Amino acid sequence: MKIEPFGVEQWMNAWETKCAYNLAETCVASLTLAELMQMAGATQQMPSDLAAMQMTYGEIRGSTALRGLVAAMFEGQAADNVLITHGTIGANHMVYQTLVGQGDHVVAITPTYQQHTAIPRSLGAEVSEVALREEDGWLPDWDAVAAAVTPATKVIALTNPNNPTGALIDRAGLERVAEIARGVDAWVLCDEVYRGTEQGDPVPSIVDVYDKGVSTGSTSKAFSLAGLRLGWIVGPEPLLDDCEIHRDYTTISVGMVDDYFATMALGAKDAVLGRSREITRGNLAILRDWIAAEPKADFVEPKAGTTAFVKLDVPMTSYDTCVALLKDTGVMFTPGSALGVEGYVRIGFACYPETLKEGLSRVSDWLAQQ
Repeated sequence: MKIEPFGVEQWMNAWETKCAYNLAETCVASLTLAELMQMAGATQQMPSDLAAMQMTYGEIRGSTALRGLVAAMFEGQAADNVLITHGTIGANHMVYQTLVGQGDHVVAITPTYQQHTAIPRSLGAEVSEVALREEDGWLPDWDAVAAAVTPATKVIALTNPNNPTGALIDRAGLERVAEIARGVDAWVLCDEVYRGTEQGDPVPSIVDVYDKGVSTGSTSKAFSLAGLRLGWIVGPEPLLDDCEIHRDYTTISVGMVDDYFATMALGAKDAVLGRSREITRGNLAILRDWIAAEPKADFVEPKAGTTAFVKLDVPMTSYDTCVALLKDTGVMFTPGSALGVEGYVRIGFACYPETLKEGLSRVSDWLAQQ
């Protein structure tokens, strides 16, 4: 299987260990296990639990306890509607392997996480991209989505909250995409990995709006536990049965220790997500104030997520801008070109506030010299 290089991941791999101020990071400031155990009230219990844990494969679909906790984050789902995976990245890959093949058609709303265009193309599908526009607040033009759909469309793919813009599709928008998909009996795959980071009220999941909706997510972003490499697919049980056939050839199951700590995190989700919202809401205020005071920067304010898509007024490409910033200031952004959109940089605002403030200050000093 041939597949195109993954722009964002190659950028991160090349630079994230070489920067002083990582404002490209998309995960809310990572928790230590000590912090997680304190939130969960499990500091005394954990050592004996791990010491007694037999290192088997465990429950292949994920532990019943964990699947139940994932299901509880949705309106009308049960443990049988959840399949535990190796991160959201594994979840998305598995859904495409299951649903898409040669001659199929996928509609992807872009910019997006590159999996949603590159993987279906690598499987032999035709992919039609429907571009988001800044003047629309980075929200989809549903008439354009409807026009892109054909009788061969198997999947309509989107990220909600959107990566990289932070736009958030509300219930009415989700009902509209469900209506479009229903017309050709297509699935809607909604990568919801940033769910839980809303600046205001949350919106429903696609699985609670459409009977052929599929949600993917993980403990990486809002739960601040990317090191667990644990995610999930939520959807109709027959689809999960088909996905499991593919997973038998790849990951079989997730690790017992990962499952254990993910169960702990979701059991303490109010505390964990409360911390994440405090960080992202406070940091967005910092970023908003910086944009207002910085004449060479502008953005559509994110409604959710951990990233903003920012336009910088500099006479160079986004890639060259980001490399120059790294070398001159130590600050790391992600170039819009890595996401298929020139003229913007993606700024992550989920780090510790002191890092964000110092990084943005250094960027302003640099911009003043351009």
